[in-house]
Amino acid sequence: MAGAAETGYDANLNEEIHMLASQRGLFEMPRDICYLNSASYSPLPLRTQEVGRAAVGRKGTPWTLEASFANRQHERARLAAARLINADAADIALIPSISYGVATAAKLLTLPRDARVLVLENDHSSPVLEWQTRADAQGFVIETIRQPDDGDWTSAVLAAIERPGAPPVGLASISSVHWSDGGLIDLEKVGEALRRQGAVFLVDATHSAGVLTIDVKALDPDFVIFPTYKWLLGPYGRAFIYIARRHQDGIPLEQTAFGRRDVRSENAVYFADTRYVPDARRFDMGERDHFISMEMAAIGMEMIAEWGAAAIEQRLSMLTERIAEGVRGTGVRVADRHLRAPHVLSLGFKGVGFEDGLPAGLVEGLASEGIYVAARLRRMRVSPHVFNDELDADRFVAALARRLRG
Repeated sequence: MAGAAETGYDANLNEEIHMLASQRGLFEMPRDICYLNSASYSPLPLRTQEVGRAAVGRKGTPWTLEASFANRQHERARLAAARLINADAADIALIPSISYGVATAAKLLTLPRDARVLVLENDHSSPVLEWQTRADAQGFVIETIRQPDDGDWTSAVLAAIERPGAPPVGLASISSVHWSDGGLIDLEKVGEALRRQGAVFLVDATHSAGVLTIDVKALDPDFVIFPTYKWLLGPYGRAFIYIARRHQDGIPLEQTAFGRRDVRSENAVYFADTRYVPDARRFDMGERDHFISMEMAAIGMEMIAEWGAAAIEQRLSMLTERIAEGVRGTGVRVADRHLRAPHVLSLGFKGVGFEDGLPAGLVEGLASEGIYVAARLRRMRVSPHVFNDELDADRFVAALARRLRG
């Protein structure tokens, strides 16, 4: 039976426990499994799994669905996503992926010819490839910000924005946390620098939403996009885009009946009013009635909001710092704490007696012991979540040290 510290949303309210406790009891997480790979996929909470199974049955008997059922699901998920970034629900669109969101943004923007579009070296494909595809035809220039040797992504981005004599920046399309090395970017500083040039700011918040505090009303970005299948404890294929109101009068990526004011099958005249709805709902994906996964996505986000980003960040920072301290004696390289995200730890192996990069078979060897991390660009990425605890951190450190000695 799980202990009190592993059950319920209110574990962090115990007066004797100032930090959010491990939520392992809410997941199907056997004690012999040390899963430190939430930056790839998070497990689904038990409650979400139960809802998913019930939803499959519901889709099997569609005659039991009320007419208002789908819209209730849409709005529940929209509100849950908005809550994570302090947005209004009307500014959130339901989408299937980050790449869909970036394509939506690209359709809304007309960038000046010869303007620079800033992307990060080795950033994930989604915030990069759309602009590379459009650059020649639309006449803007892609500038790739090189991965800094000192790990200071924020300074590297600011230097690129403010480089003397360079053409103006039209757009920065960047991840808020670099997926491979866990490098943290100060969105407030970058946003301020971009505003001074009148540039558009698109944030891929895949590795931020739900863990790091994002307040779009204070930050005022143009677009913020995030999925649920990693840090938000949700299913694959559900994502959300915040669209600033200054961009909401554009044409959506897809043309849908629900994106128009009055195109309904129950009408006497089907195309009664084809004007777009006046908010971000016009940008919802087609076939948005995902009876199975939409509610699952909402539940994960609601759990995250209940714990709160600050509490989650504090707990995960404790775990990654415990690991960072534990591996220091092994010669493994870890970025300075202020340069890395609190929940994604990247371990480098250059110069510790190995060939440049991650030793062959190391990740697979750890997996054979029930310890799961990821290989990312010749480094090891360690990414705990709320179900992990100090035993997991210490077990990983001990196993890594043993294998490096071997």
